[in-house]
Amino acid sequence: MQVVHRIADLQDVLAGASLRAFVPTMGNLHEGHLDLMQRARKEVDVRVGAAGKTVASIFVNRLQFGPHEDFDTYPRTLENDCALLAAHGCDVVFAPSEKDLYPEPQWFKLHPPAELADILEGAFRPGFFVGVSTVVHKLFNIVQPQLAVFGKKDYQQLMVIRRMVQQMALPIEIIGAETRRAKDGLALSSRNGYLSEAERAEAVHLSLALKALAATVLEANGKANLDVAAAEEAAMQSLRSRGWQPDYLSLRMQHDLSPVTWPCQQPMVVLGAAKLGKTRLIDNLEF
Repeated sequence: MQVVHRIADLQDVLAGASLRAFVPTMGNLHEGHLDLMQRARKEVDVRVGAAGKTVASIFVNRLQFGPHEDFDTYPRTLENDCALLAAHGCDVVFAPSEKDLYPEPQWFKLHPPAELADILEGAFRPGFFVGVSTVVHKLFNIVQPQLAVFGKKDYQQLMVIRRMVQQMALPIEIIGAETRRAKDGLALSSRNGYLSEAERAEAVHLSLALKALAATVLEANGKANLDVAAAEEAAMQSLRSRGWQPDYLSLRMQHDLSPVTWPCQQPMVVLGAAKLGKTRLIDNLEF
């Protein structure tokens, strides 16, 4: 595996690859990230074999952090990340510095549509999806992949990226990989490392609250009325009673994250974000 830091060096390394499969990350990798890398490796092996290359980027993107978020304290673990990627099928790691990726202030930015990017995560983290869209688009331009793999844990982010690729006519196939979970059901996340031992034991209750909300919806299936707002509030109250600070637990349509009106026979998803102590966790469940 090769590790490169400069854009020109990356393009030299990738020259001649008939297929480039890309996994963008901010590092501090866990098994969920490695699942994405293995999926990329499988896609390359099946499609073109040794003629293709898998690429992972490691870059903590300042543009997607709010002024009071954890940009400065976000773990930088490049050496360990590279060792993990090498063991899971990665051919090339692109680990640029800020000066490499943003040699001057990034005045040009991508603004996703408000109806998709200013709801849920976007409502509580203003500008987040502008930062995500801008850096991912820039990385796509640099890597020039034919396919890219993103995790479904960041459900809204995956939808924003899909829409961006469609709207900008980028010749990239976006693959959504299933969320990797711990044995107790907690979605794997780099921020799980911030949890104390007691908080880690409690953290599974976010996924349990989402399951309970989904069960309420399914139980109402076929019935004339479901008070969606009341069901969402009950799910949030279940977390508050355990000491959480929920931002949202919300029922949405899978295809565009619009609010659900009842009755509904189309695929739905419940999404949640809540703070446990100082750590903010997100999760979702399709059904």
